[in-house]
Amino acid sequence: MTSADAVLREPRRPRAPAGADSAREERRAAGGVLIRRPTFVVSALIVLAWILAAIGWRWLGIDPYADTGASLAAPSADHWFGTDRIGRDVFARVLAGSESVLVVAPAATLVATVLGTVVGLVAGYRRGWIDAALMRVLDVLIVVPVVVVLLVVVTAFGQSLPVLILAIGVLLSPLIARVVRAQTLMETGKEYIESARLQGERPSRMLLHELLPNVWPQALVQATLCVGIAVFVTATLSFLGLAATPPSPDWGLAVSENRAFLQGAWWTVAFPCAAIASLVVSVNLIGDNVKEVLAP
Repeated sequence: MTSADAVLREPRRPRAPAGADSAREERRAAGGVLIRRPTFVVSALIVLAWILAAIGWRWLGIDPYADTGASLAAPSADHWFGTDRIGRDVFARVLAGSESVLVVAPAATLVATVLGTVVGLVAGYRRGWIDAALMRVLDVLIVVPVVVVLLVVVTAFGQSLPVLILAIGVLLSPLIARVVRAQTLMETGKEYIESARLQGERPSRMLLHELLPNVWPQALVQATLCVGIAVFVTATLSFLGLAATPPSPDWGLAVSENRAFLQGAWWTVAFPCAAIASLVVSVNLIGDNVKEVLAP
């Protein structure tokens, strides 16, 4: 058998479409651009530090509930962030307080991303009365103040984590759904969608295998921005006493409990506020960088 016959007899392996290779190259190039941006790298390191604090503060041997015996002590070598009115170490409570925020905010963002992506895909693909009905519901959720709705929800159903996560996720989902819908409307007019329709592909396969891979970058960008909103909303609810209760070290609750000592013992409020600000700003900067690179 000649080499030519062997080549002819060898089964052909399916090749990835040129578009898939191009998409992989674009994602790889986007990752290289991101890691060369100082604002992205610094913000990512800050967020990573808070994640490590939320996961590992128990292994550091600190106790955010222990009374040190020094009430409202200023920052020192013994207590880096000082102590609060009960004598608890503020540094320990700031580290421990990251846990509740980094449980609720990412989980709520995940709910918002899944729900918003599904609604946006269906509305953009089906159009007609389905699109109109879904958009009117989203318009109502956008217009209503988030904190007011959460006050009603928490009052009615309690302060449990599942209630907070689901409520925040539903209220943030329109921000993702509208972006996904707009991108879906753009994609449905392209040739590959018409080809898939002519081949008789089912709507579910069309949504999952054709449209979703092309709209996920926009959904990811919007989801990243929603994390910062979720962190701020969670801290606001804790400040109002609706997402955490004493003696929790939650940041929002710490600001609420110690705001009366702001003039004299500024550290009891300044460090929890700085923690909230650092996390929210870092997440927003990450979102801005990702938006500029993935969805210019």
